Amino acid sequence: MTRMAVFLGNPGRQYERTRHNAGYLLCSRMYPDASFSVKFHSAYAKVDGLVILKPLTLMNLSGTAVSEAACFLRIGADEILVVHDDMELPLGEARIQKGGGLKGHNGLRSIRDRLGSGDFHRLRIGIGRPVHGDVSNHVLSPFTQDEQERLDVLFDLLCAKDAMHARDGFAVIV
Repeated sequence: MTRMAVFLGNPGRQYERTRHNAGYLLCSRMYPDASFSVKFHSAYAKVDGLVILKPLTLMNLSGTAVSEAACFLRIGADEILVVHDDMELPLGEARIQKGGGLKGHNGLRSIRDRLGSGDFHRLRIGIGRPVHGDVSNHVLSPFTQDEQERLDVLFDLLCAKDAMHARDGFAVIV
């Protein structure tokens, strides 16, 4: 059972609409009326018994926020769902899985290292891999208008299907 949903992103206006902030973007769509306070190096809220966490550290240090909240609230790794961007999935696709490889995602690595376990659940939001160019530039660049429209459809489906309480193997493809 999911007790804490962690939405990954980078704080700051320069990152607001970037691919790396897919987690933050979904959180805003799913919980537009949540009353957030600052706690555990995060924007923190509780909605219907679910702890919502948006780490305010940079992506690569997300484990600090997640481990502090999990320790204080006595939440185990297997009770955490981490929502993050994933270059291995095409844009418009999302999947839930437990554990798995990190595929170079430093936010996930930080969480695994700080929790001491990779047994958390993950909602992977596809952002696609760049055809040409640097991966860092790709994840830190904003979505195009067409990509944003496709992402909006995906987010609407995830909200309608209550993705925060879905089981491993859950997938949505637009």
